[in-house]
Amino acid sequence: MSELLNKVQPEFLQLTRKVRDRRLVYLDSAATTLKPRAVIDAVTESLAWGAANVHRGAHLLSDEATEKFEAVRAHVARFIGAKQSSEIVFTKGTTEGLNLLASSLGEILIEPGDEILVSQMEHHSNIVPWQMMAKQKGAKVLFVRVTDQGEIDHEHFKSLLSPRTKIVSLVHLSNSLGTVNPLAELFKQARQVGAICVVDAAQSISFMPIDVATLGCHFLVFSGHKIFAPTGVGVLYGELELLNKMPPYQGGGSMIERVSESGTTFLDAPHRFEAGTPPIAEVMGLGASLRFVESIGLEAIASHERTLQVYAAECLRKLGDIEIYGQSADQGPILSFLINGSHPSDVGALLDQQGVAVRAGHHCCQPLMARFGVVGTVRASFSIYSSDEDVDQFVEALRKAKGMLQ
Repeated sequence: MSELLNKVQPEFLQLTRKVRDRRLVYLDSAATTLKPRAVIDAVTESLAWGAANVHRGAHLLSDEATEKFEAVRAHVARFIGAKQSSEIVFTKGTTEGLNLLASSLGEILIEPGDEILVSQMEHHSNIVPWQMMAKQKGAKVLFVRVTDQGEIDHEHFKSLLSPRTKIVSLVHLSNSLGTVNPLAELFKQARQVGAICVVDAAQSISFMPIDVATLGCHFLVFSGHKIFAPTGVGVLYGELELLNKMPPYQGGGSMIERVSESGTTFLDAPHRFEAGTPPIAEVMGLGASLRFVESIGLEAIASHERTLQVYAAECLRKLGDIEIYGQSADQGPILSFLINGSHPSDVGALLDQQGVAVRAGHHCCQPLMARFGVVGTVRASFSIYSSDEDVDQFVEALRKAKGMLQ
């Protein structure tokens, strides 16, 4: 076992579990990552010793909680290259961040006949909110085609851009294909027609360094649970000038400047988008997850995960009768495939019987599945705690599954 794995694996208690009387092989990190001890400890400490509300208390515990809460906001800003912590809004996750944008940004930006561009490889959370808003506003959602290799068709993207294009919202790393999209290049073209650019960084946030200025985006969203943090917490980054122009997504405590019988005025960002009590313990866990990632280094994480993806893909090709979906030259730690003639759910169930946890289905990417003419795929996804041994056990389990399905 490598020095990196010797350091990392003991931090993840769930890896000591047995599933179906076998060693757990967890290859579902694209759905949610396992949680290291440091994150669990941070959440526990917050609940045990710091259970006070933030921003509105008049006592020491609240002051302490607020200071720690805002320190995580500042940490997130540094982590993604935001200019200031006020550009960081805490959400429940990627899905809420995109719904917030569709609602609030759509309110001030979209007129009848306007267009929103997404791609065929988007997760449903980066499709459905835009479709809902477009229907209300009389706008259109246009889909950029995906090539046979699983990449965005650049010529088609360019052909769809026009003065009617108001929003371009694209995934950074496909949760289904593993494709890493060249967003800086695409957004440069989108900005030339005046479009607002949005990044779904749910998968890329734990895999590669992200700098919002380099990407050239106006907004970016991600979920904590994809980067070793708890569920129920996420981040929306937005340029401060745009955030302060957008109306609140929800109303309630903490987001108001003044409430009277005649009406309400609102605080500036980020607080105008954080109505009510936030997920305080979960934010503490998010802060711990960022420190954990930084202690390893995103470059080391990416190198480790890419190596495993390449090794696994080579093993699957040697097995034969397996079609891999997503052949981009720039690939993340995701491997989607089908055993010819077999339903993905059957394959997933047979792997589970052998202690291997994968994902099977459409991965909330039904337009992409329709593009490739399949109902779904089997998806193996790797993380910093995954090993060559995991891949070997996965491949052997797949070999047995193939034999059962023939």
